Amino acid sequence: MSESLESTVDRALAAPRNLSVADLARLISCGEGADAEFVRRAAYGLKVRCSGRKVSMRGIVEIGNVCAKDCHYCGIRKSNSKVERYSLGVDEVFAAARRDAQMGYASLVLQGGEIESEANTRFIEECLERIAPLDLGVTLSLGEQEESVYARWKAAGAARYLLRIETSSKELYSRLHPGSHSWERRRECLAALRRCGYQVGSGTMSSLPGQTAEDMARDIVFLGDIDVDMVGMGPYIPHPDTPLGALPEEKDDAARLTTGLNMIAAARLYLHDVNIASTTALQSLAPDGRERGILSGANVIMPNVTDTGYRRKYQLYRGKPCLDENASQCRSCLERRLASIGESVNYGERGDSLHFKNRTAKGG
Repeated sequence: MSESLESTVDRALAAPRNLSVADLARLISCGEGADAEFVRRAAYGLKVRCSGRKVSMRGIVEIGNVCAKDCHYCGIRKSNSKVERYSLGVDEVFAAARRDAQMGYASLVLQGGEIESEANTRFIEECLERIAPLDLGVTLSLGEQEESVYARWKAAGAARYLLRIETSSKELYSRLHPGSHSWERRRECLAALRRCGYQVGSGTMSSLPGQTAEDMARDIVFLGDIDVDMVGMGPYIPHPDTPLGALPEEKDDAARLTTGLNMIAAARLYLHDVNIASTTALQSLAPDGRERGILSGANVIMPNVTDTGYRRKYQLYRGKPCLDENASQCRSCLERRLASIGESVNYGERGDSLHFKNRTAKGG
């Protein structure tokens, strides 16, 4: 006789990493309805147990859309000639960081295309040194680099790094990227980040073409195996100017949202004390998508603090929301939205990963 859903969830709540691939696939496949609501409520309860009814904010600064990578799903891939390229200067990055500090978020993400060069390495160092007096917890999301570069950025003031593996399946990864891209190198970069002392974040996409529930379940197990501190996962949303975006769509937006929420819930139930982001992509699929992500177990939101003049040039997928809202408007909107579900913003706190605190206290 198969185990009841209630028993599976009880086992998940009892200890982290206490579910099999089959268990996780079952949670991810719940769809909508009573079973999904039960799983998401349990995940939300675990989120409250770990971080309270508070949400940590990470203001995103999209520092540039120049990218050396050519991923088949990404709107800023280097082969997309329709993109108007831009790169912020140090003064513009500092202005956005100051906006973030004025919002009271206490944390910042510098995100941009993947570039490996000494000039880019030094530029990021200069940005980090310039914004250091603002006393923000800084996350970098700048792709694959040599370990020496990660070490330089850590020394310059970065505390966290987000590098999404996108999928733990090497076979699926090879279908999503040109042959010049290496899954093994991306995995090694995650190990290098750990050696450099970062709070390490990774994540995957759900509802990819050809992806199964078991694939997504293995993605969550992979995140546990590499012992991540932060998770940034979101649904795949096609971009029309990409090779994958030209293919017939296997899922509609409602199905993508459902799977994305179930992935958050399953990840919370499996990983327990990590930070999990409710991504902007969820809001692209439904007006209340980010709130529903929080109610499914996420505890981080990343509002955009980039100058509105640049936001339309940084679109990784179709339908990106909040392109015309300035940082102040976004702050007020998020406050209201979170209050409507009984949550508040963790103002003035960096919201460091509880998992990172626990593992470093143990010498991990």
